[in-house]
Amino acid sequence: MNYLKQTDAFTRGLEYLRLVQELALQPGMVDVVNNLRDRIPICTWIGDNIDAINAQLKICLEACHDCFHPQDRPHIQIFAVPISQSFGIDGLCNIFTTPITILVDVGRIAPIDWLGIVAHEYAHAHAGDSGHNQQFVRILSHLCLGLGLEPPNWEPGMEATLRNWPYCNSTIDPLEFWIGQ
Repeated sequence: MNYLKQTDAFTRGLEYLRLVQELALQPGMVDVVNNLRDRIPICTWIGDNIDAINAQLKICLEACHDCFHPQDRPHIQIFAVPISQSFGIDGLCNIFTTPITILVDVGRIAPIDWLGIVAHEYAHAHAGDSGHNQQFVRILSHLCLGLGLEPPNWEPGMEATLRNWPYCNSTIDPLEFWIGQ
């Protein structure tokens, strides 16, 4: 994010979190700003490292784009962010922003699975819907085939299974990533 103007790592990290907080479905989804115990190390780590992490997510996003013709690619921006643990999600797609915003809590999943979570959220962006219906499955299957991931097979009643497709390995303590451990 080149529009972070501060040079101090803590202030840059805090500014970044406030910016992505506005892109979430609700501001409380990014609540580490209010975490007085860990705010300083989290914001400092983010200020020093977020550009490199977002560059890796952008590579995943571009891989998803490459699965579609240019005219069929939705306009999407992607950011790494610690999502409040109370929501119990690894990522989200806010179809109500322009461009569409994908937020990924890269601290909650192993780096090897970042492409999978980006593909899942990309399918939501492409469908323009937050549901896990047949249209979502069709798009996600297309992405999985193009990216070398296992595609889902649609069966009625499998919406709950699709919430975690492709499967991602969860980390034990998501905030450890965000403080650089």
